[in-house]
Amino acid sequence: MRVAGQRASVSGLSVLQEAAHTLRPPSGDRHGPLVPVFIALTFLTGVVDAASYLKFGHVFVANMTGNIVFLGFALAGASGLSSVTSLVALGSFLLGALTGGYLGARNAEHRGRLLRAASILQLTLIVLALILALALGEPLDSAGRYALLVPMALAMGVQNAAAQRLAVPELTTTVLTRTLTGLASEAGLVGGPGSKFARRAIAVAAMLLGALTGAVLVLHVAIAAAFAVAAAIALTVALSAHLLSRSQAPWTRV
Repeated sequence: MRVAGQRASVSGLSVLQEAAHTLRPPSGDRHGPLVPVFIALTFLTGVVDAASYLKFGHVFVANMTGNIVFLGFALAGASGLSSVTSLVALGSFLLGALTGGYLGARNAEHRGRLLRAASILQLTLIVLALILALALGEPLDSAGRYALLVPMALAMGVQNAAAQRLAVPELTTTVLTRTLTGLASEAGLVGGPGSKFARRAIAVAAMLLGALTGAVLVLHVAIAAAFAVAAAIALTVALSAHLLSRSQAPWTRV
């Protein structure tokens, strides 16, 4: 009984320690400050996907798996869905990812510089969408929805390409299916190596809170308010990345 209690206590302590290290990585961490940055970007993803789904006609700007499924539904004749909207989102996201891949190739030797380049471009695109949202007002017509959809999907394509190149384990900033699978399938309870419970749980919580924030803002304030929150996060990340780009710490090397 005492041994079991001690093990539970140690396990609880390790989860709390892992959570603390996720939000504030210790000196010498392989991925350094990229971990909390990715948590912030995961929150941003929740905000913008909530805004796009609720205001652009059942389409995402970050979750392309959902858009491909929606495209299939639309082609089958499901009401309330548009194949054109899904295709525009997919095309814009891919163009953003292509641009992000180019930035990754240009900054392949320094992760901080890659993060800076991608963050500045993402911030520019989100601010453009914010300005357009303020100018267009609501309710949005079809042209207005596309005018906002394109820069936001471009921005999220850039983010995803950079996240993939930076390769922080358990943190993709967009897709949670793999995160949730690892949380369950790698748990010590089933004989796994350990599920990185705290880090993965924080990522899931960040997405959930981001989606909640985005939904509350677009439903009760305005879509511009959601974009303003996204822009504030992107600005914080860009400023942090600018400072981090000067570092030569081990985490900056690929």
